Amino acid sequence: MNKWIKPMGFLLIMILMCSVVARVAGRSETLAEYALKHPQTFASPDASSNPARTEGPADASSNPSRTEIPADVSPAPAKTDASPAPIKATASPAEDGTRSSPVPTSRPFTALSPETEDSVHYQDGFFYQPLSDSVIARITGISYPVSETIAPALAQPAVNRISDSQQPAVSYEDLCYMNVLYCNFQGETETGELICNRKIADDLVEIFYELYRNEYRIGKIRLIDDYNGDDTASMEDNNTSCFNYRVVDGTSSLSKHALGFAIDINPFYNPYVVYNRDGNGETYISPKGSEVYADRSLDFPYKIDENDLCYRLFTEHGFIWGGNWNSSKDYQHFQKVVD
Repeated sequence: MNKWIKPMGFLLIMILMCSVVARVAGRSETLAEYALKHPQTFASPDASSNPARTEGPADASSNPSRTEIPADVSPAPAKTDASPAPIKATASPAEDGTRSSPVPTSRPFTALSPETEDSVHYQDGFFYQPLSDSVIARITGISYPVSETIAPALAQPAVNRISDSQQPAVSYEDLCYMNVLYCNFQGETETGELICNRKIADDLVEIFYELYRNEYRIGKIRLIDDYNGDDTASMEDNNTSCFNYRVVDGTSSLSKHALGFAIDINPFYNPYVVYNRDGNGETYISPKGSEVYADRSLDFPYKIDENDLCYRLFTEHGFIWGGNWNSSKDYQHFQKVVD
């Protein structure tokens, strides 16, 4: 019997040792123990590690490829909520909160066209491209004219019609769609869209980039089609727009807008003024409600004059300003004559 005591004792000791080793080796670490060893994983996130993205033009120093504008070209004074305009019109755009803006067309808003391989890229957010099928469908019968025969076949009611014997003075191929960024009246970055003649596309994309880079304030930039082609409704809503196949207000002559060679900037604050329009000595001012802004001797935000950045950029690119005309003043209007 004694001869088995030692082997049995040794065997028990080995079993106990193996049991201890197995428990240690197979033991799983608890979540609490892991947290104690790795406190940084469970710490509250530091705000500095995830800064909020700020909207607005990037600092020019972060993009050395940008072309600097001349030193004597300064941005227009920005309007802030704390500093109301020095004068107040009897009616003003929705941005000032004094009245509701004109209701644009009830047609569903078409998403902006994405940049494609056919796009001419200038800077991030600034490009132009040929009219896509969706854009053509969006503007046909609204800002772009359609013949009387074709009009009934359109998915949307045609408000811009010409006779079957007429041909539009500009083709779809002459036009292009442009995407730009701009600073609204609150200083926030928004995306705008324009349709213009291809011959001035390079000018416009460069001008709007410089306006954005200098935080120049623009009420909104939408296609006139969002107002069902109604130029008056667009102006009353202080909308900046370019192409619209229409005649000059009060005449039967095609406007430069009809060819995509003209653009109106912040039109509510820069109205269209015609002196002695009907021969009765009265002055015609459009849009309605902007009469107070026809007095250019007054100082108010968003006024375009010869000291304004917008004026300087457009004229440097060869545009004519309607504010320099004699029998009428079109303070919102810039156009370029291109062969």
